[in-house]
Amino acid sequence: MPYVPTFDRSQMMVCSWDSFVAEDSIARLIDAFVNSLNVEEYGVKTAAKEGRPAYDPKGLFKLYIYGNCKSVRSSRKLAEQCKINMEVKWMIGGVEPDFRAIADFRKDNIDCLKKIFHEFNRCLSGAVEWGFTSIDGSKFAANNSRNANFTKNKLDDRITWLNAHTDEYLRILKDMDEKEDLEEMPDQLTREVIEEKLAEAQERLARYEAYQQMMEESGATQMSLTDADARLMKSKNGFDVAYNPQTAVDSETHLIRDYQMTNQVTDHGQLMPTMEAIREKTPGEILEVVVDKGYEKKEDMAECLENGIIPHVIMDDGQDVYELEMPYKDAEADTASTDAEELKKCLHAGKIPDAYQDVIDKISVEEVRRKIETEPGTGTLKGIYGTPEQMKSRAEEGFFVRDSERNLVYCPQGEILRQKSIKKNGNIRYSNKNACKHCPNRNRCYKGKNQWKEIDFTKDCLEKPCRGWKEASGSEVGPKGKPGKAGYHYQKIKVVKIKFRPSREKMAQRMCLSEHPFGTIKRAMGSTFFLLRGMRKVDGEFALLCLGYNITRAKNLLGFNKMMELMVEA
Repeated sequence: MPYVPTFDRSQMMVCSWDSFVAEDSIARLIDAFVNSLNVEEYGVKTAAKEGRPAYDPKGLFKLYIYGNCKSVRSSRKLAEQCKINMEVKWMIGGVEPDFRAIADFRKDNIDCLKKIFHEFNRCLSGAVEWGFTSIDGSKFAANNSRNANFTKNKLDDRITWLNAHTDEYLRILKDMDEKEDLEEMPDQLTREVIEEKLAEAQERLARYEAYQQMMEESGATQMSLTDADARLMKSKNGFDVAYNPQTAVDSETHLIRDYQMTNQVTDHGQLMPTMEAIREKTPGEILEVVVDKGYEKKEDMAECLENGIIPHVIMDDGQDVYELEMPYKDAEADTASTDAEELKKCLHAGKIPDAYQDVIDKISVEEVRRKIETEPGTGTLKGIYGTPEQMKSRAEEGFFVRDSERNLVYCPQGEILRQKSIKKNGNIRYSNKNACKHCPNRNRCYKGKNQWKEIDFTKDCLEKPCRGWKEASGSEVGPKGKPGKAGYHYQKIKVVKIKFRPSREKMAQRMCLSEHPFGTIKRAMGSTFFLLRGMRKVDGEFALLCLGYNITRAKNLLGFNKMMELMVEA
């Protein structure tokens, strides 16, 4: 059987570079879009004016966007594409920048990338009809390993472990000094080996104690050494040091309308911040957004309603309405207006705007009794006991004692419980999973296997008795942290209570909107992490991923010819 004939390598060719690029190639769309940009408006930084001429910034922007469309992200691989890829050669004019020039330009102009992403969406706005928005967060791994991330509980465990090893090394050295016959000691336990291990343990102990002090002074809950902005988050694969970008996807086109880069471990309170930019671009319109139950925060939902955004947050089975609350303010407002300021006045005055007639069942003004802080800064109680030693002594009597200044709790076993979370009612939850696992008296705090103690404190509570522990001897000591002694007083105020009913039809469409963009972006990353470090740089890198997705999606949605017309008009 004959084979398909091949060309003669020595044959001469007369052709243009344009003939090497397909007529409907995505490279032509990227080239037309970037050529339409006025890069000077974005504050692009290039090389010094003296010496060798700089590369054209438009050519480098084309290279980045094309690379993200083709899942080629690293500067070394992009530099290789400049030499072997005909489409890349055609776009950037045949120049071959090395990997360092590519990486430096991206690092210096990272702030421009989100502006370019918004500009592409602006070009599409005249050709597509936007629907409602679906928002979801997803954990994207940062350039920081779990070993280089520390929480307060993790530091407590390592400091305890190192203290025990340091004491043991000192004991062995003391035994060596007192022992006359050193020949009986094993060869591997020489004085030099023990002293080396002791010095290493002391150095690590001093470093961890410095980390702990830094976290307590700054109030940080985590510390990442490589990427300071990244946080340890729970994902499908366990725990990763990651970021949690919030992405807003359109229901009609499945295009990414906007995103908000965050390092929050949960999605609570991220609804309004993500919609803020979309709100600014569409004044006077009533927007609708659909999110899962992870965004259920009543203050965030109320803020959305104030700004002309209807939040459809998925509810539990059997629940029909959300009961929201906001302060009452008497004002004259136009219920027919869709302006954000008028909507806010209506809601605070206890009136239902016409635009919300279908989602607000009832609105009423009621007088309630609320706890008010007497003077700013007086709501935090000082410790009942003066020193940590006194707190530990009180805890050993069978109490959980809270140090409000350092924001930790001492348990009856003498271990430290750190803040785990803040509940919706304002209570602070403390726990220490590792300490409870190895506690010899854990059955006196709770019952069950493979569990750990979690205890909640209000902001004005300083100690709680431990049930099941040996009954504390003597009388109760000191004040118990009642609200009146913490700088609080009670006052009757008027509030507006709203019964808000989200649309179940729109909530049912949420899953098919968010999963596709996230899956595509994760594949574009090549199952790897963010290349850059820091919230600002990661924000720009994620803009490239979103832009690459939108260009590919828009080409399939509108067609190549329509997209070329839009790029030329822009």
